[in-house]
Amino acid sequence: MPSFDIISEVDGQEIDNALNQARKELTTRFDLKGAKTEIVQEKDKIVLTADDAAHLKALREIVVGKLSKRGVDLRNVKQEEPALSSVGHARQELKIQQGLEGDKAKEIIQAIKAQNFKVQSQLQDRQIRVTGKKSDELQTVIQFVRGRDFGVATNFKNFRD
Repeated sequence: MPSFDIISEVDGQEIDNALNQARKELTTRFDLKGAKTEIVQEKDKIVLTADDAAHLKALREIVVGKLSKRGVDLRNVKQEEPALSSVGHARQELKIQQGLEGDKAKEIIQAIKAQNFKVQSQLQDRQIRVTGKKSDELQTVIQFVRGRDFGVATNFKNFRD
């Protein structure tokens, strides 16, 4: 039976390239000269640290702008509230969502079922497997999911006839 997977992932290499570009821009920005700023990439998050809230805001704008230019879907980048200390240091985390979480996956499955497509959809390991008897029906499901905004990036892979 034909099937495909709905996934929600961002390319790790593009994130790495965007952060390298942001670090390079930090060295040339006049308003950030002499400011102690840092971009640290961890497994599923990016940690931004700066001297104060103004420098942190400029740093965040640079990083988000570079991520956007590199084609990283910003719906999968969750910005936490900045942590400002009384000494003046500022820190913020940008969490990167890989895979479909439970609520979002259920929302997508319910939306597909509500349209009465002749397909089966089920959650498997942070991705949704959609199977049907006709590949034309699967194509209409793909068009439907692309047309709706679920608040996360939706990509399709493993289309099998």
